[in-house]
Amino acid sequence: MVEHQREINKIPSIERAALILAMTETRDKEKKLRHHYVERYGFSCVVTEVGGIVTTLQNTGKLVNSVLAAAINGKVIENIPEQINALLHATSNACKCVCMDSTHNASLALKISVISDGRWVAVAIFGKLSQHHMTEHLRVGMGYMHL
Repeated sequence: MVEHQREINKIPSIERAALILAMTETRDKEKKLRHHYVERYGFSCVVTEVGGIVTTLQNTGKLVNSVLAAAINGKVIENIPEQINALLHATSNACKCVCMDSTHNASLALKISVISDGRWVAVAIFGKLSQHHMTEHLRVGMGYMHL
């Protein structure tokens, strides 16, 4: 019983929280979970979505720019070089997992969450990748960096 009580009161890792948030299936569940993370644990968090072709998302910076804008506008990070650098590294690491071994013209539909506890930032990406509509499958990526 005591062990169970510890688990209930334990603050989740921001990496796990980011993954769970990125995997929410509805906007309502996402909103409730974001509110829970903010109110219960004091995390800052935001979610954004990005879609397109792998090469377009990577080469134009659309994915990175979307994450950066969401994190700054959502007040997850401050608009200062050190925090931007940390976010960019975390995003890059998460992208490597999602885009690994994919063809350049594969399509992506991604949900991305960014969470910070004030010292660290976590970026989680969850979504679909497909070369053809009959080969669609899910991918997940995680990046984590000290602010």
